[in-house]
Amino acid sequence: MTADITAFDLAEAGAVLAAESARFASFGWMRGTSGNLSVVLTRDPLRLAVTASGHDKGELTPADMVLVDGEGVAVGAGRPSAEAELHARVAASTGAGAVVHVHTVASVAMGYRQPGGIVFRDLEMLKGIGQPAHDVAVTLPVIPNSQDMKVLGDRLEAARDPRMPAVVVAGHGLYAWGADPRQARHHTEVVEWLLELELTRR
Repeated sequence: MTADITAFDLAEAGAVLAAESARFASFGWMRGTSGNLSVVLTRDPLRLAVTASGHDKGELTPADMVLVDGEGVAVGAGRPSAEAELHARVAASTGAGAVVHVHTVASVAMGYRQPGGIVFRDLEMLKGIGQPAHDVAVTLPVIPNSQDMKVLGDRLEAARDPRMPAVVVAGHGLYAWGADPRQARHHTEVVEWLLELELTRR
């Protein structure tokens, strides 16, 4: 731990992330060991609790979290998700307090079908991401995948629409974020609903 973050702080954040992870896993959005979640613990310096690598996301415990720095590097024990660096980048660039990454069929399918971005308008569910239900078009960006988190982070920042708290990584899945884990969950669920609707309409 660091001087500002105690083992209790990490365990408390871990309990929240474990519960959120179990919820997403129950939807089939985090099959096997796929997907990852994070929550910001401090801003200066940036420190996040991130789900550990290689764990079944439906069976996480508060102990299955790793403290990482602003580069996604572990601070202390444990091996974080390989995408911890991207979580840190999203938190730094958007001001988000929590980030969710899920592997859903709808996000991957729609990323293939509309690689230039997925446009939503005239839908009541847009209110769930803070946008008007009518007369405004909001684009969910789709970015090419990369195993290099710096490259992926650059792509995300370049494509990001401030009105849309999410992005699809082609062939991979959905990233969504919010001010805290609850809002990040709501944004994830709303954007996934929008993706599922588009998928069924086509």
